[in-house]
Amino acid sequence: MNPSTPFSLSLPDETATAHLMADLALLTGPGDVITLSGDLGAGKTAAARAMIRYLAGDDELEVPSPTFTLAQTYDLPSFPLIHADLYRINDASELEEIGLAPLPEGSVALIEWPERAAEALPADRIDIALSHRPDLGSTARAAEITGYGKAVSTVERLRALRVFLDGSGYGAAKRKRMAGDASTRSYARLIRDDGVFILMNSPKRPDGPAIYDGKSYSAAVHLAEDVKPFVAIANGLRAQGLSAPEIHHADLDAGFLVTEDFGTEGVVEGAPPSPMVERYEAATDMLAALHEQPLPDTLPLTPQVDYAIPPFDTEAMLVEIGLMPEWYLPDRGAALSDTLRAQFVGMWRELLEATLAAAARTWVMRDFHSPNIIWLAGREGIRRVGIIDFQDTVLGPGAYDLVSLLQDARIDVPEQIELNLLARYIKARRTNDANFDAAAFAELYAIMSAQRNTRLLGTFARLNRRDGKPQYLRHQPRLWTYLSRSLAHPALARFRDWYAVNVPPPGV
Repeated sequence: MNPSTPFSLSLPDETATAHLMADLALLTGPGDVITLSGDLGAGKTAAARAMIRYLAGDDELEVPSPTFTLAQTYDLPSFPLIHADLYRINDASELEEIGLAPLPEGSVALIEWPERAAEALPADRIDIALSHRPDLGSTARAAEITGYGKAVSTVERLRALRVFLDGSGYGAAKRKRMAGDASTRSYARLIRDDGVFILMNSPKRPDGPAIYDGKSYSAAVHLAEDVKPFVAIANGLRAQGLSAPEIHHADLDAGFLVTEDFGTEGVVEGAPPSPMVERYEAATDMLAALHEQPLPDTLPLTPQVDYAIPPFDTEAMLVEIGLMPEWYLPDRGAALSDTLRAQFVGMWRELLEATLAAAARTWVMRDFHSPNIIWLAGREGIRRVGIIDFQDTVLGPGAYDLVSLLQDARIDVPEQIELNLLARYIKARRTNDANFDAAAFAELYAIMSAQRNTRLLGTFARLNRRDGKPQYLRHQPRLWTYLSRSLAHPALARFRDWYAVNVPPPGV
Protein backbone atom coordinates (compact mmCIF):
# COMPACT_ATOMS: atom_id res chain seq x y z
CA MET A 1 0.00 0.00 0.00
CA ASN A 2 1.33 3.45 -0.89
CA PRO A 3 1.82 5.98 1.90
CA SER A 4 -0.95 8.46 2.55
CA THR A 5 -0.70 11.98 1.23
CA PRO A 6 1.00 13.81 4.09
CA PHE A 7 -0.93 16.52 5.81
CA SER A 8 0.78 19.38 7.56
CA LEU A 9 -0.08 21.27 10.71
CA SER A 10 1.34 24.37 12.31
CA LEU A 11 1.90 23.89 16.02
CA PRO A 12 2.47 27.30 17.61
CA ASP A 13 3.39 25.91 21.03
CA GLU A 14 3.61 22.76 23.14
CA THR A 15 -0.10 22.98 23.95
CA ALA A 16 -0.91 22.62 20.26
CA THR A 17 1.48 19.67 20.08
CA ALA A 18 -0.26 18.09 23.07
CA HIS A 19 -3.64 18.48 21.34
CA LEU A 20 -2.34 16.78 18.21
CA MET A 21 -0.91 13.85 20.14
CA ALA A 22 -4.10 13.46 22.20
CA ASP A 23 -6.15 13.35 19.00
CA LEU A 24 -3.85 10.70 17.59
CA ALA A 25 -4.03 8.74 20.85
CA LEU A 26 -7.83 8.66 20.52
CA LEU A 27 -7.36 6.67 17.29
CA THR A 28 -4.49 4.48 18.48
CA GLY A 29 -4.57 0.90 19.71
CA PRO A 30 -2.32 -2.05 20.58
CA GLY A 31 0.12 -2.91 17.81
CA ASP A 32 0.35 0.61 16.42
CA VAL A 33 3.75 2.14 15.67
CA ILE A 34 4.32 5.88 15.59
CA THR A 35 7.68 7.27 14.53
CA LEU A 36 8.85 10.78 15.40
CA SER A 37 11.48 12.24 13.11
CA GLY A 38 13.21 15.62 12.95
CA ASP A 39 16.40 17.42 13.87
CA LEU A 40 17.75 17.84 17.38
CA GLY A 41 15.37 20.04 19.35
CA ALA A 42 12.53 19.64 16.88
CA GLY A 43 10.17 18.51 19.63
CA LYS A 44 10.11 14.72 19.24
CA THR A 45 10.40 13.96 22.96
CA ALA A 46 7.89 16.70 23.82
CA ALA A 47 5.40 15.10 21.43
CA ALA A 48 6.00 11.62 22.85
CA ARG A 49 5.72 12.94 26.40
CA ALA A 50 2.39 14.62 25.60
CA MET A 51 0.94 11.40 24.21
CA ILE A 52 2.15 9.28 27.12
CA ARG A 53 0.78 11.71 29.69
CA TYR A 54 -2.57 11.84 27.90
CA LEU A 55 -2.85 8.05 27.77
CA ALA A 56 -1.79 7.80 31.42
CA GLY A 57 -4.32 10.46 32.45
CA ASP A 58 -1.54 12.24 34.33
CA ASP A 59 -0.31 15.67 33.22
CA GLU A 60 2.57 15.48 35.70
CA LEU A 61 3.86 12.02 34.85
CA GLU A 62 7.65 11.93 34.63
CA VAL A 63 8.55 11.04 31.03
CA PRO A 64 12.32 11.40 30.55
CA SER A 65 13.98 11.23 27.17
CA PRO A 66 15.08 7.63 26.49
CA THR A 67 18.30 8.81 24.81
CA PHE A 68 20.47 6.89 27.27
CA THR A 69 18.16 4.04 28.24
CA LEU A 70 17.23 3.60 24.52
CA ALA A 71 13.76 2.28 25.46
CA GLN A 72 11.35 2.90 28.31
CA THR A 73 8.12 0.91 28.86
CA TYR A 74 4.96 2.41 30.38
CA ASP A 75 2.13 0.23 31.66
CA LEU A 76 -0.78 2.48 30.70
CA PRO A 77 -4.47 1.89 31.49
CA SER A 78 -5.35 0.79 27.94
CA PHE A 79 -2.16 -0.95 26.82
CA PRO A 80 1.61 -1.02 27.36
CA LEU A 81 3.61 1.61 25.49
CA ILE A 82 7.29 1.57 24.54
CA HIS A 83 9.04 4.91 24.08
CA ALA A 84 12.32 4.37 22.21
CA ASP A 85 15.12 6.62 21.01
CA LEU A 86 17.34 5.13 18.29
CA TYR A 87 19.82 8.03 18.09
CA ARG A 88 22.65 6.01 19.63
CA ILE A 89 22.23 2.76 17.74
CA ASN A 90 24.46 1.96 14.77
CA ASP A 91 22.26 -0.43 12.79
CA ALA A 92 18.97 -2.33 12.93
CA SER A 93 20.59 -5.43 14.40
CA GLU A 94 20.78 -3.69 17.78
CA LEU A 95 16.98 -3.43 18.03
CA GLU A 96 16.71 -6.97 19.37
CA GLU A 97 18.94 -6.07 22.30
CA ILE A 98 16.61 -3.29 23.42
CA GLY A 99 13.41 -5.29 22.97
CA LEU A 100 12.24 -3.72 19.70
CA ALA A 101 12.78 -6.62 17.31
CA PRO A 102 10.23 -7.94 17.19
CA LEU A 103 8.06 -5.28 18.77
CA PRO A 104 6.19 -6.66 21.80
CA GLU A 105 2.73 -7.84 20.81
CA GLY A 106 -0.15 -5.76 22.11
CA SER A 107 1.94 -2.65 22.74
CA VAL A 108 2.06 0.78 21.15
CA ALA A 109 5.53 1.93 20.10
CA LEU A 110 6.69 5.56 19.96
CA ILE A 111 10.06 5.65 18.19
CA GLU A 112 12.31 8.71 17.93
CA TRP A 113 15.06 8.88 15.29
CA PRO A 114 13.50 6.08 13.19
CA GLU A 115 15.88 6.75 10.29
CA ARG A 116 18.65 5.06 12.30
CA ALA A 117 16.94 1.71 11.57
CA ALA A 118 14.78 2.56 8.59
CA GLU A 119 15.05 -0.90 7.05
CA ALA A 120 13.60 -2.49 10.22
CA LEU A 121 10.53 -0.28 10.50
CA PRO A 122 7.20 -2.09 10.19
CA ALA A 123 5.23 -1.60 7.00
CA ASP A 124 2.22 -0.35 8.99
CA ARG A 125 3.14 2.82 10.83
CA ILE A 126 2.55 6.54 11.24
CA ASP A 127 5.39 9.01 10.85
CA ILE A 128 5.28 12.48 12.34
CA ALA A 129 8.07 14.67 10.94
CA LEU A 130 8.65 17.71 13.14
CA SER A 131 10.55 20.85 12.19
CA HIS A 132 11.16 24.33 13.58
CA ARG A 133 8.94 27.23 12.50
CA PRO A 134 10.86 30.32 13.69
CA ASP A 135 8.60 32.56 11.61
CA LEU A 136 5.76 31.68 14.00
CA GLY A 137 7.75 31.97 17.21
CA SER A 138 10.56 30.33 19.13
CA THR A 139 8.39 27.43 20.33
CA ALA A 140 6.51 26.88 17.07
CA ARG A 141 6.82 23.67 15.12
CA ALA A 142 5.47 22.20 11.91
CA ALA A 143 4.25 18.61 11.77
CA GLU A 144 3.96 16.55 8.62
CA ILE A 145 2.01 13.35 9.24
CA THR A 146 2.16 10.35 6.91
CA GLY A 147 0.54 6.93 7.18
CA TYR A 148 2.05 3.73 5.78
CA GLY A 149 0.29 0.44 5.13
CA LYS A 150 -2.76 -0.12 7.31
CA ALA A 151 -2.06 3.15 9.13
CA VAL A 152 -3.07 5.17 6.05
CA SER A 153 -6.69 4.99 7.23
CA THR A 154 -5.72 6.17 10.72
CA VAL A 155 -4.00 9.25 9.32
CA GLU A 156 -6.98 10.03 7.12
CA ARG A 157 -9.24 9.72 10.16
CA LEU A 158 -6.92 11.98 12.16
CA ARG A 159 -7.19 14.56 9.40
CA ALA A 160 -11.00 14.31 9.47
CA LEU A 161 -11.05 14.57 13.27
CA ARG A 162 -8.97 17.75 13.20
CA VAL A 163 -11.32 19.27 10.63
CA PHE A 164 -14.33 18.33 12.77
CA LEU A 165 -12.87 19.79 15.97
CA ASP A 166 -11.78 23.02 14.32
CA GLY A 167 -15.10 23.38 12.49
CA SER A 168 -17.16 22.86 15.65
CA GLY A 169 -15.08 25.27 17.72
CA TYR A 170 -13.26 22.72 19.91
CA GLY A 171 -9.85 22.74 18.24
CA ALA A 172 -8.27 24.66 21.13
CA ALA A 173 -10.02 22.71 23.90
CA LYS A 174 -7.92 20.76 26.37
CA ARG A 175 -8.21 17.02 25.85
CA LYS A 176 -8.55 14.59 28.75
CA ARG A 177 -8.55 10.84 28.27
CA MET A 178 -11.63 8.80 29.13
CA ALA A 179 -11.78 5.06 29.65
CA GLY A 180 -13.12 3.11 26.69
CA ASP A 181 -15.59 0.25 26.63
CA ALA A 182 -15.85 -3.14 24.96
CA SER A 183 -16.62 -1.55 21.59
CA THR A 184 -14.44 0.13 18.94
CA ARG A 185 -15.55 3.56 20.15
CA SER A 186 -13.22 5.89 22.03
CA TYR A 187 -13.87 9.02 24.05
CA ALA A 188 -12.20 12.17 25.36
CA ARG A 189 -13.31 15.09 27.46
CA LEU A 190 -13.02 18.50 25.81
CA ILE A 191 -12.47 21.25 28.36
CA ARG A 192 -13.17 24.89 27.51
CA ASP A 193 -13.96 28.02 29.50
CA ASP A 194 -17.68 27.45 28.90
CA GLY A 195 -17.74 23.89 30.19
CA VAL A 196 -16.76 20.27 29.65
CA PHE A 197 -18.00 18.19 26.72
CA ILE A 198 -17.59 14.63 25.45
CA LEU A 199 -15.91 13.80 22.15
CA MET A 200 -17.00 10.44 20.76
CA ASN A 201 -14.99 8.72 18.04
CA SER A 202 -17.25 6.07 16.53
CA PRO A 203 -15.80 4.71 13.28
CA LYS A 204 -18.17 2.86 10.99
CA ARG A 205 -17.18 -0.74 11.51
CA PRO A 206 -18.90 -4.14 11.55
CA ASP A 207 -18.17 -6.43 14.48
CA GLY A 208 -16.66 -9.52 12.91
CA PRO A 209 -16.63 -11.08 9.45
CA ALA A 210 -19.74 -11.89 7.42
CA ILE A 211 -20.31 -15.42 8.73
CA TYR A 212 -23.95 -15.26 9.84
CA ASP A 213 -25.84 -15.83 6.58
CA GLY A 214 -23.64 -13.26 4.91
CA LYS A 215 -23.87 -10.78 7.78
CA SER A 216 -21.38 -9.64 10.40
CA TYR A 217 -22.22 -10.40 14.02
CA SER A 218 -23.24 -6.79 14.59
CA ALA A 219 -25.56 -6.78 11.59
CA ALA A 220 -27.08 -10.14 12.52
CA VAL A 221 -27.98 -9.03 16.06
CA HIS A 222 -28.74 -5.40 15.17
CA LEU A 223 -25.83 -3.69 16.90
CA ALA A 224 -25.04 -0.17 15.74
CA GLU A 225 -22.30 -0.10 13.11
CA ASP A 226 -22.12 3.70 12.95
CA VAL A 227 -23.04 6.70 15.05
CA LYS A 228 -26.47 7.40 13.55
CA PRO A 229 -28.52 5.20 15.93
CA PHE A 230 -26.90 6.93 18.92
CA VAL A 231 -28.07 10.32 17.69
CA ALA A 232 -31.60 9.16 16.85
CA ILE A 233 -32.12 7.28 20.12
CA ALA A 234 -30.60 10.09 22.23
CA ASN A 235 -33.07 12.53 20.73
CA GLY A 236 -35.89 10.01 21.18
CA LEU A 237 -35.12 9.43 24.86
CA ARG A 238 -35.01 13.16 25.55
CA ALA A 239 -38.35 13.55 23.76
CA GLN A 240 -39.76 11.08 26.33
CA GLY A 241 -38.55 13.33 29.16
CA LEU A 242 -35.55 11.16 30.03
CA SER A 243 -31.92 12.19 30.50
CA ALA A 244 -29.81 11.29 27.48
CA PRO A 245 -26.90 13.52 26.43
CA GLU A 246 -27.67 16.46 24.18
CA ILE A 247 -25.85 16.27 20.84
CA HIS A 248 -24.01 19.56 20.29
CA HIS A 249 -22.16 18.78 17.06
CA ALA A 250 -22.18 15.74 14.77
CA ASP A 251 -20.48 14.39 11.68
CA LEU A 252 -22.80 11.46 11.01
CA ASP A 253 -20.81 10.10 8.08
CA ALA A 254 -17.38 10.25 9.73
CA GLY A 255 -18.68 9.19 13.15
CA PHE A 256 -17.64 12.10 15.35
CA LEU A 257 -19.87 13.64 18.02
CA VAL A 258 -19.55 16.34 20.65
CA THR A 259 -22.13 15.72 23.35
CA GLU A 260 -23.22 16.89 26.76
CA ASP A 261 -21.07 15.61 29.62
CA PHE A 262 -23.05 14.08 32.48
CA GLY A 263 -19.99 13.83 34.72
CA THR A 264 -18.83 10.77 36.62
CA GLU A 265 -21.20 10.25 39.55
CA GLY A 266 -22.41 6.66 39.33
CA VAL A 267 -24.94 4.37 40.96
CA VAL A 268 -22.56 2.05 42.82
CA GLU A 269 -20.23 2.56 45.77
CA GLY A 270 -17.57 0.80 47.80
CA ALA A 271 -14.86 -1.73 47.05
CA PRO A 272 -15.89 -4.09 45.67
CA PRO A 273 -18.66 -1.89 44.27
CA SER A 274 -22.25 -2.57 45.26
CA PRO A 275 -25.57 -0.98 44.28
CA MET A 276 -26.69 2.30 45.84
CA VAL A 277 -30.25 1.17 46.45
CA GLU A 278 -31.93 4.58 46.15
CA ARG A 279 -30.32 5.12 42.76
CA TYR A 280 -31.19 1.64 41.56
CA GLU A 281 -34.78 2.34 42.63
CA ALA A 282 -34.80 5.48 40.48
CA ALA A 283 -33.39 3.54 37.53
CA THR A 284 -36.07 0.86 38.03
CA ASP A 285 -38.74 3.56 38.13
CA MET A 286 -37.33 5.07 34.94
CA LEU A 287 -37.67 1.76 33.10
CA ALA A 288 -41.22 1.29 34.36
CA ALA A 289 -42.17 4.79 33.19
CA LEU A 290 -40.60 4.23 29.78
CA HIS A 291 -42.17 0.82 29.25
CA GLU A 292 -45.70 1.98 29.98
CA GLN A 293 -45.56 4.60 27.21
CA PRO A 294 -46.57 4.02 23.59
CA LEU A 295 -43.25 4.48 21.77
CA PRO A 296 -42.62 5.00 18.06
CA ASP A 297 -40.80 2.43 15.92
CA THR A 298 -39.20 5.18 13.83
CA LEU A 299 -37.34 8.29 14.98
CA PRO A 300 -36.10 11.36 13.10
CA LEU A 301 -32.36 11.38 12.46
CA THR A 302 -32.13 14.51 10.32
CA PRO A 303 -34.94 16.71 8.91
CA GLN A 304 -34.86 14.52 5.79
CA VAL A 305 -33.96 11.08 7.20
CA ASP A 306 -35.67 8.79 9.73
CA TYR A 307 -34.13 5.93 11.69
CA ALA A 308 -36.12 2.69 12.00
CA ILE A 309 -35.44 0.86 15.28
CA PRO A 310 -34.74 -2.80 14.42
CA PRO A 311 -36.68 -5.66 16.05
CA PHE A 312 -35.07 -7.89 18.67
CA ASP A 313 -36.30 -10.98 16.87
CA THR A 314 -35.75 -14.70 17.36
CA GLU A 315 -32.96 -14.91 14.78
CA ALA A 316 -30.99 -12.12 16.46
CA MET A 317 -31.37 -13.71 19.89
CA LEU A 318 -30.28 -17.09 18.53
CA VAL A 319 -27.13 -15.62 17.02
CA GLU A 320 -26.39 -14.00 20.39
CA ILE A 321 -26.74 -17.15 22.45
CA GLY A 322 -24.74 -19.00 19.80
CA LEU A 323 -21.68 -17.24 21.23
CA MET A 324 -21.75 -19.65 24.16
CA PRO A 325 -21.13 -22.85 22.14
CA GLU A 326 -18.89 -20.90 19.76
CA TRP A 327 -16.56 -19.34 22.36
CA TYR A 328 -17.35 -20.29 25.97
CA LEU A 329 -17.77 -24.07 25.73
CA PRO A 330 -14.49 -24.68 23.83
CA ASP A 331 -12.71 -22.77 26.60
CA ARG A 332 -14.25 -25.21 29.09
CA GLY A 333 -13.27 -28.24 27.01
CA ALA A 334 -16.93 -28.98 26.32
CA ALA A 335 -17.42 -28.28 22.61
CA LEU A 336 -20.83 -29.49 21.44
CA SER A 337 -21.39 -32.24 18.90
CA ASP A 338 -23.59 -31.43 15.92
CA THR A 339 -26.44 -33.29 17.61
CA LEU A 340 -26.12 -31.37 20.87
CA ARG A 341 -25.77 -28.06 19.03
CA ALA A 342 -28.98 -28.82 17.12
CA GLN A 343 -30.72 -29.59 20.44
CA PHE A 344 -29.45 -26.31 21.92
CA VAL A 345 -30.64 -24.19 19.00
CA GLY A 346 -33.91 -26.08 18.65
CA MET A 347 -35.07 -25.68 22.22
CA TRP A 348 -34.07 -22.01 22.30
CA ARG A 349 -35.87 -21.34 19.01
CA GLU A 350 -39.06 -22.95 20.27
CA LEU A 351 -38.97 -20.96 23.52
CA LEU A 352 -38.06 -17.61 21.95
CA GLU A 353 -40.64 -17.80 19.17
CA ALA A 354 -43.43 -18.36 21.71
CA THR A 355 -42.04 -15.78 24.15
CA LEU A 356 -41.55 -12.95 21.65
CA ALA A 357 -44.92 -13.55 20.04
CA ALA A 358 -46.65 -13.02 23.40
CA ALA A 359 -44.53 -10.17 24.84
CA ALA A 360 -45.30 -6.48 24.35
CA ARG A 361 -42.56 -4.59 22.50
CA THR A 362 -40.83 -1.48 23.77
CA TRP A 363 -37.43 0.18 23.40
CA VAL A 364 -34.70 -2.16 24.69
CA MET A 365 -31.37 -0.40 25.25
CA ARG A 366 -29.60 -3.74 25.92
CA ASP A 367 -26.76 -2.48 28.14
CA PHE A 368 -28.71 -0.57 30.78
CA HIS A 369 -26.44 -1.30 33.74
CA SER A 370 -24.17 0.49 36.18
CA PRO A 371 -21.26 1.47 33.88
CA ASN A 372 -23.74 3.20 31.57
CA ILE A 373 -25.79 5.08 34.17
CA ILE A 374 -24.71 8.48 35.50
CA TRP A 375 -26.41 9.97 38.55
CA LEU A 376 -27.58 13.55 37.93
CA ALA A 377 -28.23 14.80 41.45
CA GLY A 378 -29.28 18.26 40.24
CA ARG A 379 -32.29 16.90 38.37
CA GLU A 380 -35.62 15.64 39.65
CA GLY A 381 -37.26 12.22 39.79
CA ILE A 382 -36.37 9.75 37.06
CA ARG A 383 -34.47 12.49 35.20
CA ARG A 384 -31.71 11.94 37.76
CA VAL A 385 -30.92 8.76 35.82
CA GLY A 386 -28.50 9.74 33.06
CA ILE A 387 -28.31 7.20 30.21
CA ILE A 388 -25.15 7.15 28.08
CA ASP A 389 -25.18 3.85 26.14
CA PHE A 390 -28.20 3.14 23.97
CA GLN A 391 -27.07 3.02 20.33
CA ASP A 392 -27.92 -0.69 20.13
CA THR A 393 -31.59 -0.10 21.02
CA VAL A 394 -34.04 -2.60 19.53
CA LEU A 395 -37.77 -3.28 19.80
CA GLY A 396 -38.30 -6.13 22.25
CA PRO A 397 -39.44 -7.19 25.73
CA GLY A 398 -38.98 -4.58 28.44
CA ALA A 399 -37.90 -7.33 30.84
CA TYR A 400 -34.55 -7.47 29.04
CA ASP A 401 -33.38 -4.05 30.27
CA LEU A 402 -34.62 -4.79 33.78
CA VAL A 403 -32.44 -7.91 33.70
CA SER A 404 -29.51 -5.79 32.49
CA LEU A 405 -29.94 -3.51 35.51
CA LEU A 406 -30.74 -6.02 38.24
CA GLN A 407 -28.32 -8.72 37.08
CA ASP A 408 -25.44 -6.35 36.42
CA ALA A 409 -22.69 -8.22 34.59
CA ARG A 410 -19.92 -6.19 36.24
CA ILE A 411 -21.00 -5.95 39.88
CA ASP A 412 -22.70 -8.28 42.33
CA VAL A 413 -26.37 -7.45 42.88
CA PRO A 414 -27.52 -9.37 45.99
CA GLU A 415 -30.52 -11.55 45.24
CA GLN A 416 -32.72 -9.83 47.83
CA ILE A 417 -32.07 -6.42 46.25
CA GLU A 418 -32.85 -7.90 42.83
CA LEU A 419 -36.13 -9.35 44.07
CA ASN A 420 -37.14 -6.12 45.84
CA LEU A 421 -36.51 -4.06 42.71
CA LEU A 422 -38.29 -6.57 40.49
CA ALA A 423 -41.30 -6.26 42.81
CA ARG A 424 -40.99 -2.46 42.69
CA TYR A 425 -41.09 -2.51 38.90
CA ILE A 426 -44.12 -4.81 38.82
CA LYS A 427 -45.95 -2.63 41.37
CA ALA A 428 -45.27 0.50 39.30
CA ARG A 429 -46.57 -1.16 36.16
CA ARG A 430 -49.71 -2.49 37.90
CA THR A 431 -50.42 0.93 39.39
CA ASN A 432 -50.93 2.35 35.91
CA ASP A 433 -52.25 -0.81 34.23
CA ALA A 434 -54.66 -3.03 36.14
CA ASN A 435 -54.24 -5.72 33.47
CA PHE A 436 -50.47 -5.98 33.87
CA ASP A 437 -49.74 -9.69 34.45
CA ALA A 438 -47.13 -9.99 37.20
CA ALA A 439 -46.67 -13.77 36.87
CA ALA A 440 -46.23 -13.58 33.10
CA PHE A 441 -43.69 -10.78 33.52
CA ALA A 442 -41.72 -12.76 36.12
CA GLU A 443 -41.55 -15.66 33.65
CA LEU A 444 -40.46 -13.31 30.86
CA TYR A 445 -37.80 -11.86 33.18
CA ALA A 446 -36.37 -15.34 33.83
CA ILE A 447 -36.29 -16.18 30.11
CA MET A 448 -34.58 -12.92 29.19
CA SER A 449 -32.10 -13.50 32.01
CA ALA A 450 -31.25 -16.96 30.69
CA GLN A 451 -30.84 -15.61 27.16
CA ARG A 452 -28.72 -12.62 28.22
CA ASN A 453 -26.40 -14.47 30.58
CA THR A 454 -25.93 -17.32 28.10
CA ARG A 455 -24.90 -14.74 25.53
CA LEU A 456 -22.59 -12.89 27.92
CA LEU A 457 -20.69 -16.04 28.88
CA GLY A 458 -19.83 -16.35 25.19
CA THR A 459 -19.26 -12.62 24.68
CA PHE A 460 -16.72 -12.39 27.50
CA ALA A 461 -14.91 -15.50 26.26
CA ARG A 462 -14.74 -13.89 22.81
CA LEU A 463 -13.47 -10.58 24.22
CA ASN A 464 -10.64 -12.54 25.82
CA ARG A 465 -9.69 -14.86 22.98
CA ARG A 466 -10.45 -12.72 19.91
CA ASP A 467 -9.93 -9.17 21.21
CA GLY A 468 -7.19 -9.68 23.80
CA LYS A 469 -9.30 -8.38 26.73
CA PRO A 470 -8.88 -11.00 29.48
CA GLN A 471 -10.26 -8.65 32.15
CA TYR A 472 -13.80 -9.67 31.18
CA LEU A 473 -13.23 -13.28 32.25
CA ARG A 474 -13.43 -12.29 35.91
CA HIS A 475 -17.13 -11.55 35.45
CA GLN A 476 -18.05 -15.03 34.24
CA PRO A 477 -18.66 -16.55 37.72
CA ARG A 478 -21.15 -13.75 38.41
CA LEU A 479 -22.93 -14.47 35.13
CA TRP A 480 -23.13 -18.11 36.11
CA THR A 481 -24.78 -17.16 39.42
CA TYR A 482 -27.39 -15.06 37.59
CA LEU A 483 -27.94 -17.80 35.02
CA SER A 484 -28.49 -20.37 37.77
CA ARG A 485 -31.09 -18.09 39.39
CA SER A 486 -33.06 -17.75 36.16
CA LEU A 487 -32.89 -21.46 35.28
CA ALA A 488 -34.63 -22.20 38.59
CA HIS A 489 -37.88 -20.86 37.11
CA PRO A 490 -40.31 -23.69 36.25
CA ALA A 491 -40.65 -22.41 32.68
CA LEU A 492 -36.95 -23.18 32.17
CA ALA A 493 -36.84 -26.67 33.71
CA ARG A 494 -35.85 -28.28 30.40
CA PHE A 495 -33.00 -25.79 29.99
CA ARG A 496 -31.85 -26.31 33.58
CA ASP A 497 -31.49 -30.05 32.97
CA TRP A 498 -29.74 -29.58 29.61
CA TYR A 499 -27.25 -27.01 30.97
CA ALA A 500 -26.51 -29.22 33.99
CA VAL A 501 -25.31 -31.97 31.66
CA ASN A 502 -23.63 -29.96 28.88
CA VAL A 503 -22.44 -26.59 30.23
CA PRO A 504 -19.62 -26.57 32.82
CA PRO A 505 -19.42 -23.54 35.13
CA PRO A 506 -16.57 -21.05 34.68
CA GLY A 507 -13.16 -22.24 35.78
CA VAL A 508 -14.01 -25.94 35.72
